[in-house]
Amino acid sequence: MDCWSPSLAVDDEFQKLALRVNPPRVTVDNGSSRKATLIKVDSANKRGSLLEVVQVLNDLNLIIRRAYISSDGEWFMDVFHVTDQQGNKLCDDGIADRIQQSLRPRARSFRALRSSVGVQAATEHTTIELTGRDRAGLLSEVFAVLAELRCNVVAGEVWTHNSRMASVVYITDGQTGRPIDDSERLSEIKEFLLNVLKADKDMRSANTAVSVGSTHKERRLHQMMYADRDYDLHSADSGSASDRSKPFVTVENCADKGYTVVNLRCPDRPKLLFDTVCTLTDMQYVVYHATVIAEGPEAYQEYYIRHTDGCPISSEGERQRVIHCLEAAIRRRTSEGIRLELCGDDRAGLLSDVTRIFRENSLSVTRAEVMTRGSQAVNVFYVTGASGNPVTSVTIEAVRQEIGLTILRVEEDMYSKSPPQESGRFSLGNLFRTRSEKFLYNLGLIKSCS
Repeated sequence: MDCWSPSLAVDDEFQKLALRVNPPRVTVDNGSSRKATLIKVDSANKRGSLLEVVQVLNDLNLIIRRAYISSDGEWFMDVFHVTDQQGNKLCDDGIADRIQQSLRPRARSFRALRSSVGVQAATEHTTIELTGRDRAGLLSEVFAVLAELRCNVVAGEVWTHNSRMASVVYITDGQTGRPIDDSERLSEIKEFLLNVLKADKDMRSANTAVSVGSTHKERRLHQMMYADRDYDLHSADSGSASDRSKPFVTVENCADKGYTVVNLRCPDRPKLLFDTVCTLTDMQYVVYHATVIAEGPEAYQEYYIRHTDGCPISSEGERQRVIHCLEAAIRRRTSEGIRLELCGDDRAGLLSDVTRIFRENSLSVTRAEVMTRGSQAVNVFYVTGASGNPVTSVTIEAVRQEIGLTILRVEEDMYSKSPPQESGRFSLGNLFRTRSEKFLYNLGLIKSCS
């Protein structure tokens, strides 16, 4: 689906002009709440404003405990209650300036959805995008091919969900350390990787594409999996997720106001708000009002949305599609399995060797985050048994012995143990004693009850 029409492009020019005249204003309030720092963002409204703000907060590694969003008109006002990763209020005096700098008008970062294999040369690295059917040993084969082609992986991220895989990988030339921009070599890399993805004759992985322009890595992964229809419930393992991790989503129309109301409840985890807002934006919906509460083991989100044409959801099929896509967006980053952290000296072929050892010990990688800091490799893998069986401590210790006890640490995913949520309908408005209290609180005219 093309995200941008000519009329939207013209509107966007006016929106960028409005932002230059009225740039975003960010204020930080450390006195209104005992438990969190309030970040207030006021700006001229444009499509994607909410996503940009949430993306900046996530990139700063802030945890959003509460959020109140209002953007019905030419202006939007957002209030976020945030803490650092340890749950403390912020003490960085420059945080407002950093957020404001990040929100300055710039070229649009949204890109059309692309398919299976993309290669693009950036200023410091070459970006490879892969989507395909997930299977045991796939990641090992991908990294082995890159090592064989003398490509050094400097960073990357891999998501799997509903039998599908998407990854964004940054590479450089193994000898020079520079981006790879030779067209013949890039074509060779794409061809070899495409052969790996097509090994199980999955026709949904048969296309190739060359990306143009840069993008946000996690934003791109959501786009790729959405384009690959990982939300399709007809997939083979659509029922594999446990009931306790299943999100509870309702979508209903508010006829008197002309909105569609989306309510969502699920176990809380970092970047949950980014994942849901990103998905609604990719589906061409605009969030006019929203309330988010994530101060315990569960998160509650309520959105008042319309399609970009100004209309609420008009059919049962569209309503079900929104529910399935939001469920998929939440589950993509809900890590299953054992968390393995690898920290050690980086070297050529390291990822190929590590993932080969995983494969030889019948471990399947469900999610991976790869990065390098100077000469050090800092990688995180979530692994499960390739056959679906639980991973035993004997297997993990065998893997650690082979890779190195000092560089591979084991940690069970702390976010996989959230208690199951109760079923049934709910509304975030019920969490406030009166409508007037909710209104005054959102405006910042009364202090937090916490």
